[in-house]
Amino acid sequence: MPQAMILAAGRGERLRPFTDQRPKPLLPVRGKPLIEWQIEGLVRAGFDEIVVNGAWLAEPLESFLAQGQRWGITLHWSRENQALGTAGGVVQALPFLTDPIFAVVSADIHTTYAYELLRVRLERWRNSLEGEGVDQPPLAHLVLVEDERYPPDFSLDAKGRVTPPTDRAGTYGNIGLFRRSFFTSLERGENADLGALLRDAVSRHQVSGEWTVSPWINVGTLAEWQRAEKLFEGV
Repeated sequence: MPQAMILAAGRGERLRPFTDQRPKPLLPVRGKPLIEWQIEGLVRAGFDEIVVNGAWLAEPLESFLAQGQRWGITLHWSRENQALGTAGGVVQALPFLTDPIFAVVSADIHTTYAYELLRVRLERWRNSLEGEGVDQPPLAHLVLVEDERYPPDFSLDAKGRVTPPTDRAGTYGNIGLFRRSFFTSLERGENADLGALLRDAVSRHQVSGEWTVSPWINVGTLAEWQRAEKLFEGV
């Protein structure tokens, strides 16, 4: 069963007071919680085992998700007493993420990106790991977005490898595939940021990537929340 993790433990400081009584992943866009759009997209792509982490206002989020029955999936809940950061949250959930390769997405993005593309790549990577005498897949694969409203994180070279930003640079869209070994240098309970790990792996040419032209918004502010309603209206 292909596995995915949805990062959902953030406080949502820039969306206060709306996140004072409701966890950010449950904020609605087009009448549906942000996290539900992510779950539905992953399920359509064949990811039928999903891990979700939570810290701030975790109880209502856990109550909404239950065990994943409404989507016909296996859903695991990874509770954090305090948010452990984007990498620390994944490490905390590794007892559930038993596959050598899994997807990681953020709960607070809204996009029409087709997660089927990740599923196809995941299967190809899995076959490479199981084969003999073939090139091993990179440690991670990132979906990059070109949007001048967001700071540029990375670029791609001619071989599809992620590099530090150059002339054509984009934002990491908080959508990616990761090998489990990417996270095994960290201890459980350690607060760690995914960006720092990625920059280190990029410097060693261990990360691949792709550009997407699919609509994408990081719903981090009131303006972005409002823009998400307008951008995706009728989609």
